Amino acid sequence: MSVHPQAGKPALPSMLVNIPRLVTAYYTERPDPSIPEQRVAFGTSGHRGSAFKQAFNEAHILAISQAICLYRQQQHIDGPLFLGMDTHALSEPAFASALEVLVANSVEVMVDRDGGYTPTPVISHAILKYNRGRQSGLADGIVITPSHNPPEDGGFKYNPPHGGPADTRITRWIEEQANALLFDGLRGVARIPYGRARTAATIHRHDYIGSFVGDLGAVLDMDAIRNAKLRIGVDPLGGAGVAYWLPIAERYGLDVTVINGTVDPTFRFMTVDWDGKIRMDCSSPYAMAGLIAMKEQFDVALANDTDNDRHGIVSRSAGLLNPNHYLAVAISYLFSQRGGWPNNAGVGKTVVSSNMIDRVTNRLGRRLVEVPVGFKWFVEGLLDGSLGFGGEESAGASFLRRDGTVWSTDKDGILLGLLSAEMMAKTGRDPGELYRNLTVEFGDPVYERMDLPATTTEKRVLQELTPEQIRVSELAGEKIQAILTVAPGNGGAIGGLKVITSNGWFAARPSGTEEIYKIYAESFIGKDHLRRIQEEAQTFIGRVFAAAEPHR
Repeated sequence: MSVHPQAGKPALPSMLVNIPRLVTAYYTERPDPSIPEQRVAFGTSGHRGSAFKQAFNEAHILAISQAICLYRQQQHIDGPLFLGMDTHALSEPAFASALEVLVANSVEVMVDRDGGYTPTPVISHAILKYNRGRQSGLADGIVITPSHNPPEDGGFKYNPPHGGPADTRITRWIEEQANALLFDGLRGVARIPYGRARTAATIHRHDYIGSFVGDLGAVLDMDAIRNAKLRIGVDPLGGAGVAYWLPIAERYGLDVTVINGTVDPTFRFMTVDWDGKIRMDCSSPYAMAGLIAMKEQFDVALANDTDNDRHGIVSRSAGLLNPNHYLAVAISYLFSQRGGWPNNAGVGKTVVSSNMIDRVTNRLGRRLVEVPVGFKWFVEGLLDGSLGFGGEESAGASFLRRDGTVWSTDKDGILLGLLSAEMMAKTGRDPGELYRNLTVEFGDPVYERMDLPATTTEKRVLQELTPEQIRVSELAGEKIQAILTVAPGNGGAIGGLKVITSNGWFAARPSGTEEIYKIYAESFIGKDHLRRIQEEAQTFIGRVFAAAEPHR
């Protein structure tokens, strides 16, 4: 796909969303549940959409909030609900709508003490901290965020008592209940006016910042970072973590410079992403162009997306690190430094993450747990300590406390950002230099993701693929070692397939939200070999689509 001419440059005024119109649409547009695109639909990261497209409106949030209340009743979840939101324009009205329903259903709700924004990992941390040692009266949480999506989007996620993303069984139940409420004109929704809801006795002000910041020393060596006197640059990208960095710097005596502390729902301060959209994607060199240009001013610099579950690491030696590169470095570093972790703690990765992680894990003598895409697959392992680290190729990860117990069961971009400073403090090398050391030991892989057009029918064919339908024995001149449609780490369906050789692999998966499918590919030989893998992958998938044509 072609790169927009404005990519990596400041957003133009014509690109900014009209916030008053967007919020008006949230309250005035009425979704039609008979149209699939206007129903509640939970993807891998909750329900997302725009009010302009009748995909994220007041009716959706009222219905989802009531469905969550019904789920809590069914599962006897009667502890407090930790509620947080990010800085997207639709998050505040959705917060108000959710509060109206939660209070009407007599839910004890924990909100930010100062009415501020709350990152996704902070909600996960709060749930786990509250539930520690409890067998009943357990807490859960809601995070109102569309992650790094454009400014016109809204999002709504539910985290059950384990603190991580709800699994498919839970989200499907909530989705079905919410859509039934939409079809019934919201007659089953209990709500009270916002003015009464926000002053209700069941609303409790919670010090999210103090609790999270005060606990960071249990998961990171903050003393080492302070003593190294590193200059750390932070760009919150206008997200929920904007108010966290000054308390972190003050509490631990760090030299932190916040590049931009502005919160503006148009995100007019962003540089434009590859496709001409404003997107707070901290793994994109286009969205991160501003911080990359400042790399020489800091020993290490970092950014997070809008709800702080993703990380972007900028070093002097490498600029913006590829997320796969940083995951490999983090795993190599942590498992050599954390003596308090269980000896059997494994490494969690998704099937579309770099095989560099496999090679590092093998050298460490640790167990590799390869799972389908989605952080929910790491929750159980992080909870019980059987995973020391869980990470996704999309720049999301978390890991255990220094004593080997759970820190968070959702992705934590603040944690991974500060880890880059700990690495440099303890090794004297920045993450880019540490990755170069790994390439000397294991080779220098080339990795790329491609987005290709696919109809709804073709996406279904790809999702239901079996290994027997791929009738080939070689890929880019190498013998195929495995063809997978389930993840080897847990037997979960990949929702596509993965083909592996000794020096390369590709995986193909349909998008859950767009008319495209994705090919992830990697070569340890070089770019030309990667191109062969990509070309042959497209040919393989094309044959599968063609073979399915008569049966459609």
